[in-house]
Amino acid sequence: MSDATTTDLYEVTMVMSYLREGMTGPATFSLFVRDLPPERGFLVAAGLEPALDYLSELRVGPEDVDAFASVLRRPRRDLQPLLGLEFTGDVRAVPEGRIVLAGEPLLEVTAPLPQAQLAETYVLNQLSHQTAVASKAARCVLAAAGRPVVDFSLRRTHGTRAGFQAARLGAMVGFAGTSNVAAATALGTPAVGTMAHSYVEAFATEEDAFRAFARAHPGPVTFLVDTYDTAEGVRVAARVLHDLDLAARGPGSGIRLDSGDLGALAVRARSLLDEAGLPGVRIVASGGLDEYALDDLVRSGAPIDVFAVGTRVGVSADAPYLDSAYKMVQYEGRPVMKLSSAKVTAPGPKQVFRRPGYADVIGLADEQPPDGADPLLETVMRGGRRTAAGATLDESRERFTADLDGLPPEARRIRAPVAPRATASERLTALAARVRRRIVEETTVASPS
Repeated sequence: MSDATTTDLYEVTMVMSYLREGMTGPATFSLFVRDLPPERGFLVAAGLEPALDYLSELRVGPEDVDAFASVLRRPRRDLQPLLGLEFTGDVRAVPEGRIVLAGEPLLEVTAPLPQAQLAETYVLNQLSHQTAVASKAARCVLAAAGRPVVDFSLRRTHGTRAGFQAARLGAMVGFAGTSNVAAATALGTPAVGTMAHSYVEAFATEEDAFRAFARAHPGPVTFLVDTYDTAEGVRVAARVLHDLDLAARGPGSGIRLDSGDLGALAVRARSLLDEAGLPGVRIVASGGLDEYALDDLVRSGAPIDVFAVGTRVGVSADAPYLDSAYKMVQYEGRPVMKLSSAKVTAPGPKQVFRRPGYADVIGLADEQPPDGADPLLETVMRGGRRTAAGATLDESRERFTADLDGLPPEARRIRAPVAPRATASERLTALAARVRRRIVEETTVASPS
């Protein structure tokens, strides 16, 4: 069965009705985040590449029709009009890795109405989840203040696919590696890892465990030192490391701290390692870390060389979802908008114009950029086909780095960040007012007196 069935049921029921009514004219849908989570000063656009993969392959086949008919408990002939439906539309989007703000379209789809509607669930899922995780990971990079951050999230993400995405998104915003072997292999990023407490427990002593591990691995080694008494574990690790030919193994050997007061333990461990004549041995910290813990450790001056982040980053624990939406903004050339309380949408296809300092302007797609502004949305799909090869991780990372450099300091803060706010252009504001008046007038005329 294809990804055509990876959708909400109401997308199918609406598409059935559109086809029955002959409503196949061009529709534009805009995907955006209404408001940022409280502890976010920015978002990092992500999820576009898998969304485009989905759209380029979307086609309703016989098995999909069977599935739709089964769940709706309808005769197959009722669903037959969906057979062969595929995506033939256009997509304009913010490239992955770029920083975006509340209200700014991450993506706009223009396609025959049934196609644009059926795409909603999958596209919204991909961009919402991956933008949330990428934004969390980006904050870890900021908090680490130049120290390497690696991804240890696979074992506790919400499924292996989400784990792969977390590894990819971490790499996109500058992580130095991942423990996820499949992701490292597919993405060409460094695979990293040490050992578990179970490994140490399997041997009679910590020293036996460390020496056995070193015999099995001729390159740099990292010993987990907190299975029993952490200070003693560091002493044992130092003794074993001292006996090894570290120069021949290459740089990078270390110890890992995974529990307790990581700041205090790192200070003690650094002292013990230095006393043993091992100033080049690194200290890796893990265990429930995210950007808040990293910020505290860095500010305290903890001598930690590498941060390994896992669960809290892989699931974006403090902000596990985004207030995202995929809303129709135009149908057959007629701008439309939603007037529901607290969920008003802006009509018409749009563009985001970025000026220095993130004084962004959300305008209409056919507007000319204001002086000194650059448009964010690019045409990435035309006629159901990509306009270019998918972006590489390096390209996305370069975009992220460039955007981050220009982000105001208050938006970069880990605690109590202040996000820039985009403003609407005069033309968009005027169009919204006209569409609102039209809707109110039509609703008033249609209502009984």
